Amino acid sequence: MVSGFFGGFTSWLYPSHAVAEDRTTPHEIEGPFYPVMPQKDKDFDLTHVTGRRGPAKGKDIWITGEVYDSAGNPVEDAMVEIWQANAEGRYNHPHDPNPAPRDQNFQGWAIVPSGTAGGFRFHTVMPGSYPAGPGWERPPHIHFKVMKRGFVELITQMYFPGHPLNETDRLLQRKTDAEQKLMIAEVLRERDSDFHYRIVLERA
Repeated sequence: MVSGFFGGFTSWLYPSHAVAEDRTTPHEIEGPFYPVMPQKDKDFDLTHVTGRRGPAKGKDIWITGEVYDSAGNPVEDAMVEIWQANAEGRYNHPHDPNPAPRDQNFQGWAIVPSGTAGGFRFHTVMPGSYPAGPGWERPPHIHFKVMKRGFVELITQMYFPGHPLNETDRLLQRKTDAEQKLMIAEVLRERDSDFHYRIVLERA
């Protein structure tokens, strides 16, 4: 069962579209764990689930950022969608074979519109790493999907600065140094719980 998963995961490594230019945020694979379970609560705060009293387990973090076009103009009302593993490295997905426990208090998936200056923010937990194949441990990361009419849909992954698994990740290391910098968040105010991520979309 697990070996089948590893084979299936590896098949996601080679997306058909070309990598975007350096100035725009690089594309990345969607991965096998895009949310498929019905879920009403998809607001910006992933640390609480409507109807449940407890908070999500793990380290609280804030992700703030902006969406721009390649000319530097803010993009308002883009749909910014994220999904991620919980603090133990487990996705809320029926086909995730990771034996790590699920967290019923973790939302795991959120969709928000960008504001008038292109801004967005999410309150979540630091995602855990998880095994993706023999000799391969995926670093903490958050999946992004950003959409707006008139722009090329962006699917990418945001990584965290300074994590040692970044250096051996088979996806991130396929990118050029310049592309990697565009995919790694910045720490805000010298706090390791506040991160900034700038997204640049390509016009269709």
